[in-house]
Amino acid sequence: MEQFITELGQTEAGDVHFNKPLASYTTWKIGGPADVLIVPHTTEQLIRVISLLRKHGMTWTNLGRGSNMLVSDKGIRGVVIQPGREFDYAKFDGTLVHAGAAYSFIKLSVLAGKEGLSGLEFAGGIPGSVGGAVYMNAGAHGSDVSRIFQSADIVLETGELVHYGAENMKFSYRHTVLQEQPGIVVSATFKLALGDRKEIAAALAAHKDRRRRTQPLQLPSAGSVFRNPPGDHAARLIEEAGLKGFRVGGAEVSTQHANFIVNIGKATAEDVLTLIAKVQSTVEDRYGIQLKPEVLVVGER
Repeated sequence: MEQFITELGQTEAGDVHFNKPLASYTTWKIGGPADVLIVPHTTEQLIRVISLLRKHGMTWTNLGRGSNMLVSDKGIRGVVIQPGREFDYAKFDGTLVHAGAAYSFIKLSVLAGKEGLSGLEFAGGIPGSVGGAVYMNAGAHGSDVSRIFQSADIVLETGELVHYGAENMKFSYRHTVLQEQPGIVVSATFKLALGDRKEIAAALAAHKDRRRRTQPLQLPSAGSVFRNPPGDHAARLIEEAGLKGFRVGGAEVSTQHANFIVNIGKATAEDVLTLIAKVQSTVEDRYGIQLKPEVLVVGER
């Protein structure tokens, strides 16, 4: 680590923070410190950082908007990378939209609607970054990233910058090749369709109203905690198992949406993990179904 830090100081890498608490970087408002948090602002800086990490055989964790991530109470050893300024943009070109990895996925859906472009309406309630959405093949309302994805530029763990089309991504339910072959999305291009601005706005408004009525948006959470099992819904299974409102420390199965675990005050990562295990064991005992977490759990245990 010392040699890496020395060489990092001699490299134009962006903003560098040491022993940086990560709770404020996640939507759950939970998480211990990262040994090193690096915020590269250009693709060149990102490549330098990844290459230097590879040279020293060091691990790294990619952090977007922290909307689908549980950081452990002890924090993350090694390096955390969060794409910075250059990656926070969106450009429209006919029915194509090009967006940087750090750009808000919700904001992108709103802008697309104003451009009269349809296809991103499902993203109106997904509070992550474009990079995170591509990584997870994020989806809602019967659609997902794979339906509109055209290509992405990605820095692999080797430091190589590659251009991936849909055929390279191995899209499936909440899954892409990036979960097997680590890399950091730099930018993505989505193929949309011409639509009616009023109809798109109405769809976005309907989704927003439904979220407001059914989801605990006023409390810190990470959205849906569990993947839906084939042919069923995790929320239904959890609710019918009588777990709504069940608490461990400051973590609670939401009384509004059973597939949300909310931070009701000073919840720790261990509170959340214990509650996740409780939900899994209860549902499996009652229904014989193993619920798989959708959120990423990272850091030292």
